[in-house]
Amino acid sequence: MSSIIVITSGKGGVGKTTTAINLGAAMNYFNKDVLIVDGNLSTPNVGIHLGAPEVPVSLNHLLLKKAEPFEAVYEHSSGVKIMPASLSIRDLKKSKFSEFKNLKKEFHKLADYIIVDSAAGLGEEALSAIKIADELIVVTNPELPAITDALKAIKLSEEIKMPVRGVIVTKVRGNKIEMSPETVKEMLESPILGMVPEDFSISESLNFKDAVVNTHPKSKSARAYKEIAAKILGEDYDSNKDKPSIFEMIFRKRK
Repeated sequence: MSSIIVITSGKGGVGKTTTAINLGAAMNYFNKDVLIVDGNLSTPNVGIHLGAPEVPVSLNHLLLKKAEPFEAVYEHSSGVKIMPASLSIRDLKKSKFSEFKNLKKEFHKLADYIIVDSAAGLGEEALSAIKIADELIVVTNPELPAITDALKAIKLSEEIKMPVRGVIVTKVRGNKIEMSPETVKEMLESPILGMVPEDFSISESLNFKDAVVNTHPKSKSARAYKEIAAKILGEDYDSNKDKPSIFEMIFRKRK
């Protein structure tokens, strides 16, 4: 049975798209058939991040009923499948967010795990993606404004009876100013799936048009995403055994 997991957030800039891409890549690392869908129609970034900014058939074509779902699926060099959204303002204006929910049945046929990157916030566009989910994952940062907005997203999901699998906290610096995992869990009343450290490797991975899980597989952020994927999939993964050796760390510093 396939599963549609929508990655959402109460606000922008918290690492939602990065999480959608890397969670999908981490699931692919565990040999799962994964499709990453760019459900952020207003500001689509999945295709840009993965080297497919413009494609012949996009999610927008499906919303306009001009193509079949399988026609909008492309395979990244890493093996993960992606469904980009159009960068065209004209296509955006034509697209009907309300049609998104009608694609749920077809999406289930395309992969074992469908990761949908939703629009940020709690508007009509974000809600249209949330409604297609089998379950939600909320992305936030360990700061009060982001946590407050994440709580709004969780409360909204509760109102529409959409289950929240848990919360992923990104851009973690580990300083005294940040909110602790225990405090975040207490405020959001949801399980913490993982804490992803702030990592320059993520910025570097964008230059390679790939997920950090693939470009820097032993980095702290990559191992964090693999830990999260393993938890969701019920797979065994020992992050400590995946750490870079002292020689690899020295070599990387010299590059």
